Amino acid sequence: MTEQNASINGKTIALLVTDGVEQPELTEPIAAVKAAGGTAVVVSPNEKSIQAMKGDWEHADHFEVDRQLGSVTAADFDGLILPGGTLNADALRVNADAQEFVRAFFSEHKPVAAICHGPWILTEISAVAGRTLTSYGSLRTDLVNAGASWVDEAAVVDNGLVTSRNPNDLDDFNREFLKLVAQS
Repeated sequence: MTEQNASINGKTIALLVTDGVEQPELTEPIAAVKAAGGTAVVVSPNEKSIQAMKGDWEHADHFEVDRQLGSVTAADFDGLILPGGTLNADALRVNADAQEFVRAFFSEHKPVAAICHGPWILTEISAVAGRTLTSYGSLRTDLVNAGASWVDEAAVVDNGLVTSRNPNDLDDFNREFLKLVAQS
């Protein structure tokens, strides 16, 4: 197994999203998980589909929801990806079921990856204190106020958590997350 193509054969990864997800932050991790031999599962509070966005203003594609939040637990998965998109991340961070779902991955010491605005929910569940991470720049103050050390890097790995800044970092983000999942 090389660094660029970690194998996660037989592993299942949840992608927690709702309306407003940044499309490439959903589609590219799904493709990376599948290319590495894993199964990607779109989990959402929505029942049937979600509306992705290009940036914060332009509607992109609709995507089917594989499993509804509340019908799954962290025990069903080997890792979790939290894509960004301002609307998506803002809605999920105040959703009690989403908070509990994400918190369980940390409790079970399973790999978690959050990109762009995805780390917002981590502030709500007290999962960033004492960690070094990155995010979209506008989240810096929120993360620092929640106890994180924030850095401006393409991908940061800290104790089972991978974070990245924006869609330009997706190659690094996917590579680092897949390495964690392969090692778990």
